[in-house]
Amino acid sequence: MNFELTEEQLAMQETARRFAREKLMPQYQEGDKSGQLNRDLVRQMGKLGLIGVELPQECGGLGTDGVTAGVIIDEIAYGDLPMSYVQLVGGLLGDILARFANPDITAEWLPKVIGGEALIGLGLTEPSGGSDAANLSVSARRSGNGYVLRGEKTSMSFAGEADIALVFARTGETGSGARGVSGFVVDLNQSGITRTRFDDVGTKAVSRGSVFFDDVFVPPECRLGDEGAGFTQIMSGFDYSRALIALECHGAARASLDEAWEYTKEREAFGVPIAQYQGVTFPLAEAETQLTMLRLLAYHTLSLRDNGKPHTSEAAMCKWYGPKVAVEIIHQCLLTHGHYGYTTSLPHQQRLRDVMGLEIGDGTAQIQKLVIAREKVGRMAVQYSNEARAAYRTSVSSKAGRHA
Repeated sequence: MNFELTEEQLAMQETARRFAREKLMPQYQEGDKSGQLNRDLVRQMGKLGLIGVELPQECGGLGTDGVTAGVIIDEIAYGDLPMSYVQLVGGLLGDILARFANPDITAEWLPKVIGGEALIGLGLTEPSGGSDAANLSVSARRSGNGYVLRGEKTSMSFAGEADIALVFARTGETGSGARGVSGFVVDLNQSGITRTRFDDVGTKAVSRGSVFFDDVFVPPECRLGDEGAGFTQIMSGFDYSRALIALECHGAARASLDEAWEYTKEREAFGVPIAQYQGVTFPLAEAETQLTMLRLLAYHTLSLRDNGKPHTSEAAMCKWYGPKVAVEIIHQCLLTHGHYGYTTSLPHQQRLRDVMGLEIGDGTAQIQKLVIAREKVGRMAVQYSNEARAAYRTSVSSKAGRHA
């Protein structure tokens, strides 16, 4: 097993690293204040070829592998975690566009996304869904030769700024379940669409929020592939995005850890640098160990993907372990900086808030552990969960009847 990067990957890493540390890191906290991405910097990333590198060359990408995309997102997150969402969402949704969208739609939008000229959002989660991603109520009913969208999508990254979104809606039978879900490419700058922004704890520049569709007409050419195939289309990409999320967490935590090590050499207590105290350095040494394990797990997962091997279990490990470890490490780095670390002048508090959101988005730790168990022992792993859920619902109904 070779963990060395190729010359091409090292060159891409150096480009991303220089951009992240010279351009992104100095303005990182500005995005938290403004609640918006710096679109000029997004365009600069596009010009440098740092967005959608894994997408086909004929669409404007570089046709590289997932490991290379991971190398880039790791470096970008080191400088500005919310900005790395551009790579994450662009790669995940750009791949769906390239594979399933009408060629004319792909030709119109994908070069803009890769070039940093347009932001793309994912319209999947709904207020009643969350981790139950197939529980969709947004409808796309037939109207003439197209469809009419109605309902609310929530927790969409770039909800306040996205130019287009891949929206997944129910075109088949009513009710929950994956059957009857279809995907659509929707221009968000048209009548009948309204947006709200959430006042989130972190990643404010990602402008997460809700998008409301009030009888929005979608032409038939904007449907992604066959009707009813939408859920399979989007779920196939989550194993990939979960590995990339781990590297987002790694990049942010690595930045705080590097700063903490430097601080231990500069800060003195009782006449000597605090780096001489094991009580200070041992937690950082443990953090180094955890980050190394996280990075290798993420790249191993991406390597499995690139070689066409199963990686669902490994991706789930990345998703629950990465945010947890990053939160703990950044918190420790904040404490290492003492009372000054607790101020908003230093970026540790913002990185902590930014990473916390990744403990929720793209599937909670509990969901990931369920996935891992299912991969090991099959459906038996979820049988008890289903029975317990049914028993709980029966209990709630019984109590409600007694109190009626």
